[in-house]
Amino acid sequence: MAAPHLDLHADPIDLTAALVDIPSVSQDESVIADAVERALREQTSGFEVIRSGNAVLARTDRGLGSRVMLAGHLDTVPIADNVPSRREGDLMYGCGTSDMKSGDAVFLHLAATVAEPVHDLTLVFYDCEEIAASFNGLGRIETDLREWLDADVAILGEPTGGLIEAGCQGTLRVRITTGGVRAHSARSWLGDNAIHKLAPVLDRLSRYEARSVDIDGCVYREGLSAVRLGGGVAGNVVPDAAEVDVNFRFAPDRSPDAALAHVKEVFAGLDIEMELTDMSPGALPGLSNPAAAALVAAADGRFRAKYGWTDVSRFASLGIPAVNYGPGDPNLAHKRDENVDVRHITEVTAVLRGYLTR
Repeated sequence: MAAPHLDLHADPIDLTAALVDIPSVSQDESVIADAVERALREQTSGFEVIRSGNAVLARTDRGLGSRVMLAGHLDTVPIADNVPSRREGDLMYGCGTSDMKSGDAVFLHLAATVAEPVHDLTLVFYDCEEIAASFNGLGRIETDLREWLDADVAILGEPTGGLIEAGCQGTLRVRITTGGVRAHSARSWLGDNAIHKLAPVLDRLSRYEARSVDIDGCVYREGLSAVRLGGGVAGNVVPDAAEVDVNFRFAPDRSPDAALAHVKEVFAGLDIEMELTDMSPGALPGLSNPAAAALVAAADGRFRAKYGWTDVSRFASLGIPAVNYGPGDPNLAHKRDENVDVRHITEVTAVLRGYLTR
């Protein structure tokens, strides 16, 4: 498929539709990357543009006193009969409308139409965000093009309903296993049921009191939840092994090591084995940073904590204050009827235009 033409000077609502109409499921982003690269090269002024795999990067070097990064992923989850886009009143439906081609459209439009920004700009449109972290294009860029990720503040265009969502929670998963003795269920007393041994684990989870913590005016609420159970081999066998996966979403004032220590403390004293299967750090909101504070002011002081993990964590690990800010409702991401209220696209565009020009 040849890369279609993208008009970066068009209304970002129309540009959103054009991006949605280009299928770009993770690991199949070459066509949309070609279109974005060509548009940036042909329709912007003062930007150096480079390609990294299916990621496209662009930056200015005007010698201004600060640098703002606008970052968004180009990929989507698998299409569910929801491409091409369609419009019903103020709602635009289609795969990626919220997550996050409307955010990408805003950034591309601003790159082409903001003639005299007060900050130097870096744009990063990257691949493979929706699949395992090992494929995420930001990781490749950090390894191969580290200097391109330097900025005073990063704005990630994830859907936030037009509110600034600062920082993000950290996340870890552990697998808790129990052992027993297999036996025929008709003579259960000869066995030792491993599933039953999960009862005290589930009891502690049901009684767990989640902590809330206020950081820079953002309240992060933690959560510790069982997310998967497994065990048993047949309907007439007492199981000799069982397991439960537990997910801990922790506030960004905890380091990953501290979060894991807390989970171990919750289950201390139980006859279990615990294995860490996944862990990603959170990101502090960083709203006291001058560049981030100016963005909050441009958005009329409307901000909240980010519930969930996003790539702002990657920027925070590099020492770059980062926020999530984009059109779209995060609760609609990945749904068959995913949609975006086009009024949010217009609003976010206006706020960021003001931020970049004054």
